[in-house]
Amino acid sequence: MSEDQKNESGESSGTSEAPKSRAGNNGETSRSGKGPRSSSSRDSGSRGTKSRSSNRGVVTGVLSAVVILAAGGGAVAATSMVPEPSGGTTMDIRQADVPAGRSMGVCPEPARLVSGTVVGTDADFSPVSTTATSALNAVVLSNPAGTVPESNVTSLGGEMVELIAKAPTSTPTPTVGPPVLAAGVANISPVASPTVVGAEALGNEQASLAANLSYSAADGDLRGLASTQCQPPGNDAWLLGANTAVGRTAVLNVSNASETPATVSLDLYGSEGQIQAPGARGLLVAPGTTRSVNLAGLAPGESQLAVHVRSTGGPVASTIQQSVLRGIAPGGVEYLSPGAAPSNLQVMSGVDIQDPAAVKALAGKSGFADAAPALQIAVPGSTDAVVQVSLYGANGERKIPNGGVVTVKGGTVSTLNLEGVPAGSYTVRASSDVSFLASARVTRGSKAEEATDFAWSPSSARLGSQHLVAVPREGQRSLSFGVPEGRGTVSYAPVTADGKVGKAIDVDMSGGTTSVIGLPDKSGSSAVVGYVVSAAGDPVYGALVLGKQGRTDVSVVAIQEAAAGLEKVPVSVGY
Repeated sequence: MSEDQKNESGESSGTSEAPKSRAGNNGETSRSGKGPRSSSSRDSGSRGTKSRSSNRGVVTGVLSAVVILAAGGGAVAATSMVPEPSGGTTMDIRQADVPAGRSMGVCPEPARLVSGTVVGTDADFSPVSTTATSALNAVVLSNPAGTVPESNVTSLGGEMVELIAKAPTSTPTPTVGPPVLAAGVANISPVASPTVVGAEALGNEQASLAANLSYSAADGDLRGLASTQCQPPGNDAWLLGANTAVGRTAVLNVSNASETPATVSLDLYGSEGQIQAPGARGLLVAPGTTRSVNLAGLAPGESQLAVHVRSTGGPVASTIQQSVLRGIAPGGVEYLSPGAAPSNLQVMSGVDIQDPAAVKALAGKSGFADAAPALQIAVPGSTDAVVQVSLYGANGERKIPNGGVVTVKGGTVSTLNLEGVPAGSYTVRASSDVSFLASARVTRGSKAEEATDFAWSPSSARLGSQHLVAVPREGQRSLSFGVPEGRGTVSYAPVTADGKVGKAIDVDMSGGTTSVIGLPDKSGSSAVVGYVVSAAGDPVYGALVLGKQGRTDVSVVAIQEAAAGLEKVPVSVGY
């Protein structure tokens, strides 16, 4: 079995100040998700009536398979023996439907400057700049017959923000032939607080949705571009790329969009091993709120930090707002999003590398070691991992100057620099006999006296059928696809603001290569707001790469897994 086969089997204006409230004795901030537009809308409820039920159904269904067994027995007497009864009978295995539930994507709030003490876990927020902008772009895909499911954007607490599509009065049955797709879209700008994009199941199939939150600023300490896809809630997530060294700020935001309290525990890993931090266990996140934790209060001075977020009770969505300030020069801002779970194979796309000579000169200056491209690797287990790293560009594989092999001790985080690699866009493939996690750092800017920016491309799953990608409506946008080996075909179709899904374009790709596709602002006369992406053949991986014309801004967003269709599980009943 190949390594790829092994792997497959295993998302405001900065001028408004956010409200603050203290919770607990350790000083984290807990913010209600009500009133996503502003604090005034939270008080008045002018954005709509509260509908807590809109966020129900996080857990899509529970199925119990009951096996009923009966056994006969024999009795032995002194003068006779009763024959044992015949064996039990087992009925045919049947497939039971698992009811599809509501699809959800939880979006964080726009980036905000952190103030307060650096030794505590308190995360206070203050305005960022006079030019900060934010936007939420959401797309909900129809079923094959063109019916868009009931969908909306709400606050974490369930208050209506914007209706995407009303509940259909009927659900047409798909006809024979190619699907007739349509979409419901929403654009909200500015964004002031965390939001939830949700869609109801249609025909017992989970709705396909995607939402992108983007933040941009041309001045201030948080100058740069940050973007993330809004996440489905879960109970287990890994985030890599956090940095709490001098001038670096990492704020973990945990949002609970359910109606059940969540108890969250954090496992922290650094370059020397797992970090035992008081206050990292039993963090309560109330329904409809976000809890923010300044990671410097738990793991100060860590330039390589991996965070494992585990929750019991309600499922949560987690992101890390990471920013860099070198003296008075802004070093960028980004959302760190969860990547693939620990595995023997990790693949990252959209890894853009600048001129190697300029990168080396900048990274050699004091305080700029993290201004160079790199691969971060975390090994959660106790066994050391020998990781083989390969880079695939437009013209095939590129050798890594240091050989591409790194040994990472069990329970630690390590970084492999990618300096010396020719400029271009790459797909990074890392493999080992020991399960590990990985994420790739992308940097922009080559002058120490000017603002720079960075991004992190988390490892992602192999692309399959009908992945939905939401894209910001402004800025430079491109899709980056990589095929580590074999041969694959990628299909991508634009989704426009008027709800239409355009004709798909196919791209045939050779193994060991990366293709970058620039995205237009419009298709016809309507703005492009998303893409429907599918792949066939050997494993293909993809990411959305974002930038701003004439600026060093950069952000990378991995393509999320596609929505699940009607699922079945085998149920065996016997007697």
